[in-house]
Amino acid sequence: MWIDITQTLKAGIPNWPGDTKFHFEVGYTKEQTGSVNIGKMTTSMHIGTHADAPFHFDNNGEKVDQLDVNVFIGKCLVMDCRGTAEITHETFRSIDFKGVQRILIKTLDSISSQFPTTIPVIHPNVAPFLQDKGVVLVGVDNPSVDPLDSKEVSAHHALYQAGIHIVEGLVLETIEQGFYDLIALPLKVEGADGAPVRAVIRKVHSL
Repeated sequence: MWIDITQTLKAGIPNWPGDTKFHFEVGYTKEQTGSVNIGKMTTSMHIGTHADAPFHFDNNGEKVDQLDVNVFIGKCLVMDCRGTAEITHETFRSIDFKGVQRILIKTLDSISSQFPTTIPVIHPNVAPFLQDKGVVLVGVDNPSVDPLDSKEVSAHHALYQAGIHIVEGLVLETIEQGFYDLIALPLKVEGADGAPVRAVIRKVHSL
């Protein structure tokens, strides 16, 4: 059975301070068109569950429509790191990755209805360690892998340099540590710095 680990896009979903809030409405009703309801939405590309394209933090980086979809599909390891303020390479020392190329990091007991003021972050030294393990994707249940006030976004850059892509804003509160199948495809938006993702996982009982 597939498990949805995606935040619902809805009015009031927490957004980065000053960024575009999510809004959806039925622009044309069935009564108006005579046949169908037609919705429209306004949103930031970095709200809820989303993928960061390298162009988000590097002007020369790939746009979201240029990313390899295979990065976002395959076996993943969900790691329970609750209570950890900073994820470092030492966090992974005792982990047997079993060749899995995608890591989802659980740090929250539940998703807040308010945008956080502080979050657990990923130390840049994680990137070369995970690169050596063959990891191509890191997912987190927070809105960033870096401190919320960071201008250097060092973890973003380190992961990119290691060939590792990023999904943020996952819902992992009910997910136990272990191995899963993952599908977390970003919308294919030409030239975009990121895109909303519909992420689902399915428990793997053996690798």
